Amino acid sequence: MPVYALGSVEPRIDPSAFVHPEAVVIGDVTIGARSSIWPCAVLRGDYGTIMIGEETSIQDGTVVHAVPMFPTIIGSRCVVGHLAHLEGCTLEDESLAGSGSTILHQAVVGTGATVGANAVVPNKLEVPPGALAIGVPAKIHYARSNAELIRISAANYVKNAERYRAELRVLDVGP
Repeated sequence: MPVYALGSVEPRIDPSAFVHPEAVVIGDVTIGARSSIWPCAVLRGDYGTIMIGEETSIQDGTVVHAVPMFPTIIGSRCVVGHLAHLEGCTLEDESLAGSGSTILHQAVVGTGATVGANAVVPNKLEVPPGALAIGVPAKIHYARSNAELIRISAANYVKNAERYRAELRVLDVGP
């Protein structure tokens, strides 16, 4: 897997985390226990800090970046869908960022909240705990998230990462 130091700054990856061989992790990045980073995800901690909690999945094609004044913090048991873009924001524990969503500087997604697929959460918007944010720009729908579904999804990704760690292998398909 491409894991890169940038100068003297090296990623810190818990030994129980799964980072797919086609994911890229650079610089000031922390990945917590039993979290998973899937194919073509890019976590680029060059201008700022990226912190990922425990049992969180960062799915295929997601880009996570940070800026000097705004770290990107993703809590524990979060689900970040395919092709999401997170930059300088905070996702509290057990929250979900849907596929194709964009969450920008100083935005906060509260515990158990959901950002719907393709939604754009602009700078400084707060999605309250348990709320659903959908649309461009995102509109808040209070008490509409499904926290139990987020917990189930996060647990399923922990199991899938264990499967990949045990069973993934490269095939030589030859000419």
